[in-house]
Amino acid sequence: MIFRSHISALLFAGTLFFSSAAIAQEQPAAPAPAPAPAPAPAPAPAPAPAPKPEPLPQANLTLQAKDFSLNGPFSGQQLVVSEKSRDVTHQANIAILPPEIAIVDSHGYLQPKGNGTATIEVTLPGHSGKTSAKLTVGGFEKEPPVHFAHDVVPVFTKYGCNGGGCHGKSGGQNNFRLSLLGYEPWNDHEWLVRESRGRRISPAAPENSLLLLKATGEIPHEGGIRLEKDSADYQTITRWIRQGLPDSPEESPVIEKISVFPDDRVVTPNSEQQLAVTAHFSNGTVRDITRTAIYEANQEEMAEVDMNGHVVFGKQTGSTSVMIRFQEHVAVFRATIPLGEAIDQLPPAKNFIDEQVFSKLSLLGLPPSQPADDSSFLRRVTVDIAGRLPTAEETKSFLADTQPDKRQKKIDELLASPDYAAYFAQKWAGILRNKRAKDTYQRGTYAFHDWLRQGLDENKPFDALVTDVLTATGEIGRNPAVGYYRAVKDQKEQMQDIAQVFLGIRMQCAQCHHHPYEKWSQDDYYSFAAFFTTVGRKKGEQPDEEIIFHKRVPAAMQNPNTKTTLRPAPLGEEALELPPSEDPRKALAEWMTGPDNPYFARMLVNRYWKHFFSVGLVEPEDDMRVTNPATHPELLDALASHFVASGFDLKDLIRTICNSRTYQLDSEPNSHNVKDTQNYSRYYPKRLQAEVLLDAINLVSLSKDNFRNQPAGVRATWLPDDKFNEDSFFLTVFGRPEMDSACECERVADANLAQSLHLINSDTIQNKLSHGEGRAASLAKAMDRPDEDRLSEIYYYALSRAPSKEELDAARAHLGRKRSKAAEKEDDDLTPEKAEQEAFEDILWALLNTKEFLFNH
Repeated sequence: MIFRSHISALLFAGTLFFSSAAIAQEQPAAPAPAPAPAPAPAPAPAPAPAPKPEPLPQANLTLQAKDFSLNGPFSGQQLVVSEKSRDVTHQANIAILPPEIAIVDSHGYLQPKGNGTATIEVTLPGHSGKTSAKLTVGGFEKEPPVHFAHDVVPVFTKYGCNGGGCHGKSGGQNNFRLSLLGYEPWNDHEWLVRESRGRRISPAAPENSLLLLKATGEIPHEGGIRLEKDSADYQTITRWIRQGLPDSPEESPVIEKISVFPDDRVVTPNSEQQLAVTAHFSNGTVRDITRTAIYEANQEEMAEVDMNGHVVFGKQTGSTSVMIRFQEHVAVFRATIPLGEAIDQLPPAKNFIDEQVFSKLSLLGLPPSQPADDSSFLRRVTVDIAGRLPTAEETKSFLADTQPDKRQKKIDELLASPDYAAYFAQKWAGILRNKRAKDTYQRGTYAFHDWLRQGLDENKPFDALVTDVLTATGEIGRNPAVGYYRAVKDQKEQMQDIAQVFLGIRMQCAQCHHHPYEKWSQDDYYSFAAFFTTVGRKKGEQPDEEIIFHKRVPAAMQNPNTKTTLRPAPLGEEALELPPSEDPRKALAEWMTGPDNPYFARMLVNRYWKHFFSVGLVEPEDDMRVTNPATHPELLDALASHFVASGFDLKDLIRTICNSRTYQLDSEPNSHNVKDTQNYSRYYPKRLQAEVLLDAINLVSLSKDNFRNQPAGVRATWLPDDKFNEDSFFLTVFGRPEMDSACECERVADANLAQSLHLINSDTIQNKLSHGEGRAASLAKAMDRPDEDRLSEIYYYALSRAPSKEELDAARAHLGRKRSKAAEKEDDDLTPEKAEQEAFEDILWALLNTKEFLFNH
């Protein structure tokens, strides 16, 4: 440009010079000389060079497949566009080339426009780079037959028409019924087409069908507007009516499973993820069902999902999941939401538990709390294993020990103690419903509890213990394991308890209909219950006692809905051929406790994990369905494999858990993990169980409780059955279970107002603190001991630690005020001895009402 400017100036000057000379030659000479040529103008300043455009960031875009096919005019396909691992489906530009073949909406849902092949081209605004895939459309000119079970029934399910609160409840709604959640499409077809003379359907004018007029709100409908007119689901039902109300052909392929893409993803807080769901048929074909599947977020505070499978995540860190259901099939999408903080250093891993947990914390960017100090560890592990507080002597000895393996030795010592066996015996007695419904049952409930306690003390392998319960026969005095069959007499209830307690499968729903969140059908329910149909009973030797025996008849149970007689079948497996002479419970026990059983070991390790960590890897701990995934699935599998490899050794499992660095983390949160409730970045405090808390109060106050038909001063954790709740209001108000169900949820773990009032103001607590042989009285009498020594004793018993300087100063000040009041004779009844005892009672009372005392931390 600068060069061209100079040339222009020179040319302009040359032109002027040439013209002047020419004029001079043609004109006669003038008397005056010709004027000098005008000076050339100054060169124009050169313009600045244009800045080079910044290159666009490169987008690494992918689709879930390289080839897509649509078959028929009403088919569709949900596209999922990812930029690396980030979902950008709703931000991407998706073009179909040529556009005459298909159309795609703003949500990435693809629909055909005509037969042919096309290219799906995807770009991301503000980015360079693209991706593409091939699209083939066929059969566009043909209207495919509507499949009632696969096409129509899912519409009813999607809009809640066949739910338990609408037409799917027993007896239906307003004289119109549908099978619950569409699990009996043959009945749905019968009720729609033939019931009430088919008045809900208008074959001649489908749009005028009562079914559609009510669903679209054109006539009053108690359920409100469910369908938008001219929506794809509305058109599905009108096509079905127009085609003559066909039922599902018997020869048509069946759906074998459904899958979701993606099934697992690491996402950022406040991000989103589009899901694509596919049905896989028995003939090898697949079909997109994203717009007809049902979605349910398992933790709504972490993620929300709409009817089209679009997931929006919150800002909470951790793992979450979305359940997807279509007919009786289920799938799960899992997501991990990191915090993203830098983790400078993790505690050194001691075993595979730490490796799994710390790996997850690193992925989340969630720094863990510091390791717990010796005092906190000792109190925690003694409560969790032995169900009691450590004594002051135990605490002082442990804190003074300088051996590096002292924690490991303490765990072994507690597992070898009778307190461990008693504590876990009362846990299993509650789960197995060791309930004394009559006074005459006392012999049996005591025997069953003792049998459990002895087995735990001897470390009987868990598979053997369960086998003994399942296959128990005889009289309770000779074989206490039969106590379970006295507590639970109904065959179906026995099956439900066994499935929930030992397999983590809740079969109750499948009794009446297909399980809504599982794969279990009514046939699965009754064939599994058939294992218990040969359990016989006859009168025993003692009043109200029974002898349990095998009746030597064929084991079978009828499905009352289909009237089919079913042989015993393990869950998910074929029915067994068993001779009448063989007790089917033995075959059940062999299947359940086999090393390859997919439920047995996982259920037990999850139950024990919750016992020690307050939160199960799966919650609730006995609901281990595929649609309720573990927060740490690899850890759950590793624990189960370790448990099986150990020979189902319960003590080894406890030892492995308690020796982990994860279990030994501090309960005090740092600035990053205060909201963490599922990743075990810290120890989660839990309120002491009713029995443990009562024993702890007795230990600290140096008092005791007496229970009927029990040795004087027996600890509450040693009580064998439910009847002792009648002797102690304390046990009732703090949630000791009545042993009416097999669910540990019967035990109340939450704090409430009644508990607070009982601790603060009840006669029970006041009498324990003030009785003449209690700790307050004995400390008050020990005037020869220094105040610090006596006050420290209280702290060592209550909190397993010495008091801090501030706590010691406050307690001394309170003692001083009481002594001064007695010395000044402000109260004639307040003698120095009485003042001293009242002061110690006050200090004890204050400590018993602290969270540090009431919670295991």
